[in-house]
Parts: sequence; structure tokens; C-alpha cells
Amino acid sequence: MEAQQSKHAANASTVGAPRRSVHDPANGHFRALTLLAESPDCAKAARDMVGSYLKTWGLAHAVDVAQLVVSELVGNVVYHAVPDDVLARPGAGRRIDVSLMTYPEVLIIGVTDEDSTPPDLPAGECFSPELAGDFSEALLPDRGRGLLIIQRLADAVWWSAAVRGGKTVWCRLDLQRLWAEAYLA
Repeated sequence: MEAQQSKHAANASTVGAPRRSVHDPANGHFRALTLLAESPDCAKAARDMVGSYLKTWGLAHAVDVAQLVVSELVGNVVYHAVPDDVLARPGAGRRIDVSLMTYPEVLIIGVTDEDSTPPDLPAGECFSPELAGDFSEALLPDRGRGLLIIQRLADAVWWSAAVRGGKTVWCRLDLQRLWAEAYLA
């Protein structure tokens, strides 16, 4: 996979922007949560965990975007993931692991499921909004809109296969960009 430059450029000066979390800035942070897809509040639990830890870590400016990203990724697992035969147990719930990691400049969100089928990551723009005019809703793809939203919000989106089956969809968010968008917009 080729490296991709960020498509988001802060148009404003970021002088005074916090570059690191106020808690343990040298080492970053890690938190994880395991959910069951059959739980009616699994997406809410993931959003609450992300919001709580980001606020605790002094990264409140990243909460809204991170919560939307994790909500879309968990929703994809709930509605689309079918566990691999190796991982499926009769009567068992479908496991979802949500990982939240910060490093000095970035926030990484990972959502792991038990389905090895690769996600349908949109390759790029489906259409030019300028050319679509009033018909833009009709030109949206039938599937993959959640991942399209995530790609618009995140600085990078990729996936990795798990060794024993399943996969993880990852998102990288630039904390300085989110700070600039929250406070300088």
C-alpha cells in the first residue's frame, strides 16, 4: 500500500496549538473495549468510551470526529460482519474490539471484527459535486457511505487482516489539524 499524504490542510496558523496530550505526552495512551454486536447499545458504549478517554487525556477537540468515526465502524460490524467459520461459535455473540491510541501527534482508532472479508473502502471520489448539481443524492453509492464519511474525516484509513481470522479497520486522525479546525475555524 502506498503512503498517502493528508488531504486535510489547516488553512489557519496553528501557533499555540497543543501538540501533545497533557497526560503522559512522551508515551501516548492506549485503551480498548470489547463489545458484542448483538448488544443494542454497543455503538453508544464505543462512543462513550472514546469521548470519556479523549476528554481525560486533554483532547476534547477530537471528541466529535472520533465518536463519529468509531460509531460508523462499529455500525459496519453490526450490520455487515459475518464471523469466519473458525471464529464462530454456535450461539455466541459477535465480538467487536475497539482500540484507541494516541501518540504525540496522532489519534489512532481501530475496530476489529471476526469477519475476514475486506472492507469496501471507496477508491476516491465517486463524482464531482460541482458537476452533480441538484442530483448529488442520486449519485451516491448504495453501499459504503459510512466508509466514505470516515475517509473524509480521517487523515488515513486502512485495514489489516488478523492472523487467526477477522480484520481490523484503522483510522488515523491528526490531532493538530483537529485542534485547528475546532479553535481556529
